[in-house]
Amino acid sequence: MSHNLTLAQNHAFDLARTLMVPVILFQVDDEFGVMLSSEYDGEHDAIVHEYDPWSSAH
Repeated sequence: MSHNLTLAQNHAFDLARTLMVPVILFQVDDEFGVMLSSEYDGEHDAIVHEYDPWSSAH
């Protein structure tokens, strides 16, 4: 988990591009985490962004 949103965003994007799978960037309290989209079962409201390596938008 990270307290820095910019750092978490960069890691999420890099992870998605490295693994070539969609990942979710989520926030719990004041921390950010990243995990595979297929494994995320948390609150929908906690999702900050989904990074899809197959999409051209970042």
